Amino acid sequence: MLLAVPTVAANGIDIYYERSGPEDDVDGPVRRLLFLNGSGSTLAASAVVIKPFAARFDVVAHDQRGLGRTSIPEGPYTMAEYASDAAALLDAVGWDTCRVVGISFGGMVAQELAVTFPERVERLALMCTSPGGALGSSYPLHDLDGLPAVERAATMVQLLDTRFTPEWLASHPQDQALVDFLAQRVGVEKSAEVLRGEQEQLGARRGLDVCDRLPGIACPTLVASGRFDGIAPKANGEAIASCIPGADLRIYEGGHAFFVQDPSAFPDILDFLAG
Repeated sequence: MLLAVPTVAANGIDIYYERSGPEDDVDGPVRRLLFLNGSGSTLAASAVVIKPFAARFDVVAHDQRGLGRTSIPEGPYTMAEYASDAAALLDAVGWDTCRVVGISFGGMVAQELAVTFPERVERLALMCTSPGGALGSSYPLHDLDGLPAVERAATMVQLLDTRFTPEWLASHPQDQALVDFLAQRVGVEKSAEVLRGEQEQLGARRGLDVCDRLPGIACPTLVASGRFDGIAPKANGEAIASCIPGADLRIYEGGHAFFVQDPSAFPDILDFLAG
């Protein structure tokens, strides 16, 4: 159930966000959850991913700077700005603390948020993401821009899941359906301004480095990676978990979208966040 569709003015931009929660009464208290989205992803395109969280939590999610219905300011953007935007959103909705889940780029923002404002994060779930720096960065997606369209699309398929050869997809129709679904999203025509915002986000992604600060995260933390992820390899998730005291590392059977591919992933992550 969508509870609100407002905009917050903070850090020199207007941040569009949505708040949603369970349709029906649930047993026990409804926990507060901040959802942080991936590279180039908007709320409009991510409803199917947010829905399972909103079935159990009071979820706040926003179009991050440069994307969707949030402002596209002049760059360059920094990871510190993305974390500051998230903190400003929490202030706007009156949440001193909450649980946080970040997917891919959102996991990078979630790490930056947790090391900068550790007192605000009750529980942390980091999905298919990387810490940057010496511990490992996610694949440099900006390098794909110069490739011919066909080669770029083929590269993205292999990065999504390193098993995804034409032979594999021919014998795994569910994986082929996932590739087709994502290809439809990528194939949407975009204005020059939208493309600029996406590029600015990728630029901030390149500057991530939380390596030295991860040990300061004290809240319960789940690090979830896909065994065949070519964008945020499982070694990067292992590195994150090794630096956060008491972190729970879980490897799932899938690639960058393991939470769609492995049926055990979403229940695990939801149960962890519920605490």
